[in-house]
Amino acid sequence: MEQGKRKKAGDTVKKDSRKKRQVSRTKGEEAMKQNEDKMILTAAAMSDAQKAHSAAVEEILPEQPRANVVGLGVGVKWRKGVPTGEPALVVLVTQKLEEEQLNPDDLVPPELAGMQTDVLAVGYPVAGGTETLAVAPQTLAQRMRPAEGGYSVGHVNITAGTIATCVYDILPGGTVSPPAHGIGIPSKYYILSNNHVLANVNAASVSDPILQPGPFDGGTDPTDRIATLSRFIPITLFPPVLPPLHNNIIDAAIAEGQFHDLDREVYWIGYVQGWARKENVTVGMKVKKTGRTTNFTTGRITAVNATIDVGYGGGRVARFKDQIVTTNISAGGDSGSLVLSLDNVAVGLLFAGSSIATILNQIENVRSLLRVEVAERILIPSVG
Repeated sequence: MEQGKRKKAGDTVKKDSRKKRQVSRTKGEEAMKQNEDKMILTAAAMSDAQKAHSAAVEEILPEQPRANVVGLGVGVKWRKGVPTGEPALVVLVTQKLEEEQLNPDDLVPPELAGMQTDVLAVGYPVAGGTETLAVAPQTLAQRMRPAEGGYSVGHVNITAGTIATCVYDILPGGTVSPPAHGIGIPSKYYILSNNHVLANVNAASVSDPILQPGPFDGGTDPTDRIATLSRFIPITLFPPVLPPLHNNIIDAAIAEGQFHDLDREVYWIGYVQGWARKENVTVGMKVKKTGRTTNFTTGRITAVNATIDVGYGGGRVARFKDQIVTTNISAGGDSGSLVLSLDNVAVGLLFAGSSIATILNQIENVRSLLRVEVAERILIPSVG
């Protein structure tokens, strides 16, 4: 009898303990969901912040910016490590320093153009010329036919980058402003990646060999030639042009290949379901990519509409406008990766980064400037 009572009391204690753990877990999940909701800006908040950004960018990024400052974007204000859901102009810095470590003239003001500011450390963003590639054998550094997004590729005179996906010219009836898809039969098929991957930072010529895998991964010409350079958007660099005069929007290029050698699937992700317009690429959105070096990674968008200075090696710097900043999802050799929402909507083309942040071109800008299709539908991506 006494033993039965003890057993019943023990069962009650266990049930109470499970109930408390469940309540605690539920509260934790609710708090996490609330925080995630506050990482995302509403359309109205984004619009207000973007107007302020346009007015403030020249102040924060003059010919000689404040020490430590490399860019300015639009994002969410954080206080004591917690997102507030409020819009802010996000000043991008190489590292966060205490006030006493900076000269008064280098301090970030609490407001710019009437909008509150926040500070986000992004390290020293670099693109081609300064990437250190991993040496260890990797699946995506191998030769692959047909080649998929995520695999190693490169101009014959570079090391290696990543295939974003395979694309074709906008078809008859298709437009870029407003965007619309045409219909017809593509006459050519291309690999999409970065200028610095396929065109050697403006130094290449049309019809140059493109190797898969890239030269660093053992690709040789003509054995591993998969395509030839077709067109690229030139990048304006300092020197000789001062950064305030730059109008760089994308670091992108395409190389023509044979249909049977190219596959539009992205390794470990699948097929692109559509692409997102800029207005639907939001702060707080979760994203993913597959790339030559770090394989499959996920992250979150921390700023949009960013104007940011990116290093191209040898003291060269290019200032880019209208960029996406994410948490770190890349390393050297991942340049050219296609970045998608969790439901496989293309949002950006990865081209630069540091140990703490990654920088992307808006996919809408890539489509319009290169005049290529990455997918046949415009979709609104999920945020998480």
